[in-house]
Amino acid sequence: MRRIILLMVLMPFFYTSKAQTSKKIPSEKPTLIVNIVINQMRYDYIRRYWKDFEEGGFKKLINEGTLCRDAEVNYLFTQSSVGQASIATGTYPCYHGIVGDQWYNNLEERTVFCTEDQNYKTVGGSYEAGQNSPVNLMATTFSDELMLSNYKKSKVFGVSLEPNESVLSVGHTANAAFWFDVDNGDWVSSSFYMDSLPDWTLEFNAKKLSETYLTRLWEPLKPQAENAESWAENDKFETGFRDNATFPYDLEKMRKKYNNNRQYELLKYVPFGNNFTKDFAIALIVNEELGKDEYTDYLGLNFSATQNIGSKFGPTSQEIQDTYLRLDKELAHFLSFLDDNIGKENVLVVLTSTSGVSYTPSFLQDSKIPGGYFNQYSAITLLKSYLNAIYGEGDWVKFYHSHQIYLNRQLIEDSNIKLEDFQSRVAQFLIQFEGVANTVTANTLHTRNFTDGILEKIQNGYNQKYSGDVILNLKPGWVEKSDNSTGTNSSYKYDTHVPMIWYGWKIKRQKINRQVEIIDIAPTLSSLLDISFPGAAIGSPIIELVE
Repeated sequence: MRRIILLMVLMPFFYTSKAQTSKKIPSEKPTLIVNIVINQMRYDYIRRYWKDFEEGGFKKLINEGTLCRDAEVNYLFTQSSVGQASIATGTYPCYHGIVGDQWYNNLEERTVFCTEDQNYKTVGGSYEAGQNSPVNLMATTFSDELMLSNYKKSKVFGVSLEPNESVLSVGHTANAAFWFDVDNGDWVSSSFYMDSLPDWTLEFNAKKLSETYLTRLWEPLKPQAENAESWAENDKFETGFRDNATFPYDLEKMRKKYNNNRQYELLKYVPFGNNFTKDFAIALIVNEELGKDEYTDYLGLNFSATQNIGSKFGPTSQEIQDTYLRLDKELAHFLSFLDDNIGKENVLVVLTSTSGVSYTPSFLQDSKIPGGYFNQYSAITLLKSYLNAIYGEGDWVKFYHSHQIYLNRQLIEDSNIKLEDFQSRVAQFLIQFEGVANTVTANTLHTRNFTDGILEKIQNGYNQKYSGDVILNLKPGWVEKSDNSTGTNSSYKYDTHVPMIWYGWKIKRQKINRQVEIIDIAPTLSSLLDISFPGAAIGSPIIELVE
C-alpha cells in the first residue's frame, strides 16, 4: 500500500519531467531559421560592451551557442546591400552582381538603385517606396533553395527598415519582403510579392507605433559618467543630427524642426528604429505562424538603424554604445519570445553583420594616428579637367560612386581611343591623391586572376556587367567625405571583421577560432538541412557545425 501511495504521489512528477524532457528534444530539422543581420556591427563591440549586456541577449547567444571569432568579409565594397546579397547567396559580388547600393548603367545612362524595379508598384504606401524586387540579383539564395526543395511549402519573409536589405536577404521566391515607408510611417511591400497587404499588417500599421517611438526622449540607459567603454561626448568628432550631437535628443522636437515630406525618416537614425523592426518581426512570426509545421520556415531579420547611428556618431561614441545596449534588450526579448512560442530546440538563429566601420578620421588624427577624409568631389573635378586637357573637351566621366569611376565608353570609342589605355591614364592620375592607396582598372580585373591581398578582395567585388572602369582603394583610416562622421567600404579589418554567432537547434556551445567568411553561412544552412547549395555559392560549410 505504501508503494502504491508513493507511486501515485510520484506519477505527476514523472510525467511532468518526461514532458519537459521531450519538449527539449530538437526536431529533425529546425522549424524556423532566423538570420539576424546587424548592419555595421564591428566584432570588438562584443568585448567592449560585454559587462553591460544583460544575460538574455548577446550573452545568451554566445554562452549557449557557437561564436566564430574570426568571421570575415572578403571583398572590397562593404556596403549593406553587398553584404546582404553575399550572406544570402554564399558568394561574392563578382557572381551575385550586387556590387553596391547603387551603380551606373551605361546603356541607360543613369544610376540604378540595386533593387529598383519600375515594373512593380508599392503595396500599402507612397508611390516610389515599393518599386523594388530582386531583379538585379544574379544568383539564388539559401531561402530560394529551401523553397525549391519542398515545392514552396516553406514560408520565407524578409524584414528591414530598408527595402534593399529586406529584398536581398530572401531572394527571388520569398512570400514577402517588408520595409519601412518614411512618407507614411507604415510597413509596406511590393507588387512583386502581393497585390495587397495582409490584414495583420494593416492592423499593425493602424497602431502607428512609428508615431509613438518618435515622441520619445533618447537619453542614455547608463549614466554617461560610467561609460568608460566610450569617449566622452565630443561633437568635434561627430556629425550627429545637424546642429545636435549630444544627449538628450527630444525626437518630437527634432522631427518638427526638420519636418519635410519624409517625416518619419528620423526613426531610421535612432535606436527605436530597431525596436520597431523587432516589434514587426514578432507580429509576422505570430500571424504567419512561422515554425509551426514540419516544413522549415525562414526569416531574414535586418537591423539597419545601427549603421545610420554609427555613421553619424562613430564607433567610440556614447550614442553607439547606448544603441547596442538597447539592441541587446530587444534581442533578449526576441529570443525569449522564440523560446516561449516555438522552442529554442526548434529554432536556429544566425547573427552576423554586413560590415564593421572605421574609427572617425578626425578622432584618429586627434590621436596622432593616420587617417583622413578623401574629397572625391575635388578629385573628380580635377580628373575631368585633366582629361579635357589631354583628350579635348568632352564628358569623359559619367559617374562616380563609392570608389568607382564610370567612364563615357561611347565617347571613348567614338574618339578612337583604346579603352584600356584610357582606364590606365585615369588610374595613374588618381593614385596621386592623398588618401588613395590603390587604383585598379576594369581591364586588369577581368584579364588577370589574383589569389591574395587587396587585389583579390577588389576582384571578388568586381562584376564586369555592373562595376566601374576604375576602382579606388583608400588608405587605412580614410573614408570618403560626406555628411557622416565616418563610414565603411574598405578592405581593412575594422570593416571586414564581423560577428558570427549560431544559436538554438542542435548548436553546440563552442568557439571557432579559425577564419570563416560570411559567404559560408548559406552553404552551412544548406548542409544542415541537406538541400542544394545556392547555385553560385563558393563558400564552404562550417565543419564544426555540420559534423
